[in-house]
Amino acid sequence: MKRIAVFILLVALSVACVIPAQAQRTTTEENMRRSRKEAKQQQKVSRKMSKRQRKAMKKYEKAQRKAAKANGRTR
Repeated sequence: MKRIAVFILLVALSVACVIPAQAQRTTTEENMRRSRKEAKQQQKVSRKMSKRQRKAMKKYEKAQRKAAKANGRTR
């Protein structure tokens, strides 16, 4: 069992060493692409949250109007 584990470890290390160092580093283009993608995702989340907030405000205002209307009838 130990021999198999050591063999697997050696294979993993040899595969990692075969990959060139340049391929392991991220390039500036890749960093820019990732940052644009993250910014786009953040905008999407922000729009979704603002939409939820607008809907909640409309619901609250409608409830306030309904309550005011109900209070006007009881007086």
